[in-house]
Amino acid sequence: MPNPVESILRTAAEGLVALVAACNRRRLPGTQHPFAVGVHAPMREELTLRDLSVTGTIPAGLDGRYLKMGANPARPTTRGHDWFLGDGMVHGLCIEGGRALWYRNRWIGSRAASAALGRPAAPGPRRGDDTVNTNVVAIGGRAFAVVEAGSYPVALSEDLETQRYDPFDGTLAGSFTGHPHRDPETGETHAIAYDGRVWDRVRHVVVSPAGRVVRDVPICVEHGPCIHDCAITARFAVTLDLPLTFSMRAVLAGHRFPFRWNPAHRARVGLLPRHGTAADIVWCAVEPCFVFHVANAYDDAHGRVVLDVVAYETVFASADGGLDAPGRLERWTADPKTGTVDRRVIDPTAQEFPRIDERRFGRPHRYPYTVSVPADGNTQLVGARQIYKHDLATGERRVHDFGADRVPGEFVFVPARPEAGEDEGWLVGLVIDTARDTTDFTILDARAFEAPPVATVHLGHRIPPGFHGNWFPNDILGR
Repeated sequence: MPNPVESILRTAAEGLVALVAACNRRRLPGTQHPFAVGVHAPMREELTLRDLSVTGTIPAGLDGRYLKMGANPARPTTRGHDWFLGDGMVHGLCIEGGRALWYRNRWIGSRAASAALGRPAAPGPRRGDDTVNTNVVAIGGRAFAVVEAGSYPVALSEDLETQRYDPFDGTLAGSFTGHPHRDPETGETHAIAYDGRVWDRVRHVVVSPAGRVVRDVPICVEHGPCIHDCAITARFAVTLDLPLTFSMRAVLAGHRFPFRWNPAHRARVGLLPRHGTAADIVWCAVEPCFVFHVANAYDDAHGRVVLDVVAYETVFASADGGLDAPGRLERWTADPKTGTVDRRVIDPTAQEFPRIDERRFGRPHRYPYTVSVPADGNTQLVGARQIYKHDLATGERRVHDFGADRVPGEFVFVPARPEAGEDEGWLVGLVIDTARDTTDFTILDARAFEAPPVATVHLGHRIPPGFHGNWFPNDILGR
């Protein structure tokens, strides 16, 4: 039970920090944030569009919804704004019987966004900052909008019209993550969750197939690391404890994103037995770097853990923050016997958002799919017009080029049928046409990767690039 005196002192200290930060925020540059203009400019209205125009033929059996999240500030951005902290907006596209039935976009009903829009906030219990803007995932037969470090998830109705903050029926005791991973063998969903206000521990959280938390194990850390993603294998939950940590200096300077590169923080990969305690975790040292996203991880025949990741040499190393140099696709091999991690570059090309056939989560995989990003760090994504298919068995990289003025986002693999081969199916995602300021929902044949799209659903407006999305077959949500 919290000590009342400690709680009072903490509240007073946080109030003082907030006052200093607010004063210093006025001194920050007043220019528009680069992730709030141009291709990233927020949408300003909620749309409901029906019977959408389609070019080509939507594959038979591709029935369900594509749901994607991103930051979409409801108010004009101010000094100290950060792309990662903007109000959440979910975009949904419903496909059934070869037709694109509807598109909807809705702001997540946080207190701040709802106040800006002049309407009541979404119901449900709150925990800290209730902005939710990172991902949409299926857990326990429901669709949840999720975010790391603070808020409870938000349950979404099938048509996105109803939202409710929901800590998994009251079983989630703390923060969650923007990147939970479902084990296809057990149906459990795993997360490594951290809290921006708790600097000495993170938690391994497991949610049952029924959508209730059944495991919440604390893991000791230092400095308050930012842990954006995690991984699972058949034996382990994998924690990436890397040198991006809470920075009081950044907070006091007025920046709203509180993490900066910390050379004093040891970089390590934690292998926690799936049913073990924190005392059982094995830490493997790795060279300083950062990983936002893991494609997958698995146990090899020698007892090691293999992870395919997009790794950055540094991130947010300057006082004002910034991604620094782009990431590259790497294979890490963590050896619990030696406590070390071997890093090998698979592809040095600038890329992000690795995805696989998620039926392979925690088991060996062959095909990661990634999205090109500008090698020069151009925030408007100029020239980032390709997605990649990596064949880890042959070393081949295949390229799908969408053409001039096109900017693809994260693409998701959808198997053609339950028993389909690992690359037998479709890749689906959004592609922005910057010349026309429109967006296409694009369906590719994963085996005919370079070929023109099988089908394209046309949307007459631009959807900002945003963060993450997933395909929800009708049967996954109990339909």
